[in-house]
Amino acid sequence: MNERNTARPILSFEGVSLTYHTNTGETLAAKDMSFCVYEGEFIAVIGPSGCGKTTVLSLAAGLLKPSAGKIRVRGEKKGAEVFGYMLQRDELFPWRTVEANIFLPLEIQKKNTPENRNRALSLAEKYGLGGFLKHYPDQLSGGMRQRAALIRTLAIQPEILLLDEPFSALDYQTRLSVCDDVYNIIRSEKKTALLVTHDISEAISVADRVLVLSARPACVVASHELEFGSTEPLKRRESPRFSSWFEILWKELNI
Repeated sequence: MNERNTARPILSFEGVSLTYHTNTGETLAAKDMSFCVYEGEFIAVIGPSGCGKTTVLSLAAGLLKPSAGKIRVRGEKKGAEVFGYMLQRDELFPWRTVEANIFLPLEIQKKNTPENRNRALSLAEKYGLGGFLKHYPDQLSGGMRQRAALIRTLAIQPEILLLDEPFSALDYQTRLSVCDDVYNIIRSEKKTALLVTHDISEAISVADRVLVLSARPACVVASHELEFGSTEPLKRRESPRFSSWFEILWKELNI
């Protein structure tokens, strides 16, 4: 029996719908959306342009409230503090050093203790930024900036990472390298991750499971277990199964 059949999900959407209200009327953005994320999983969410992929992350984090349905974290209806959010751009403050940027979430959440600062610095050292802590963001490469942004997100010890197309602002070569970096860090730190991306190849290269959304109003139309195991992103791209999955997902997005 699959362990997921008996384990309790860390995050679940149960018949979630979202309606935006404006002066000109209502827009149904999501309809009866249901899925679960289990501890340690790396889930990728793909869908047609404009379908509302980022809306999924905003709902999960509690930034938006569903119009119908329930969102549960470890079985509870609330739990925004368990999330760490990584955006499309690194959003490092240029006037703060790398070290000060990494400490920022600790300051905001009033967790800026010596223990938490030392843990954040240990992460920076572990993942190759130890020699750059006194540098400013504009002194780093794009890849190093994204690594710093991820370490900043990890500093508050979130249970679930919400990744909003974190590689989209990078050039193609850097994107491949950083994708490997981020994947390895998330795996090494044993974090659960929910990634939204427009890039099918990116989804296949990192995810344990891919959720396919319909056009707006978004709902989950397919869920695929990729079964690459712990194979790293670049090596996945060399696998014969990679192109097979790409074709399947491409067809589902273009039905």
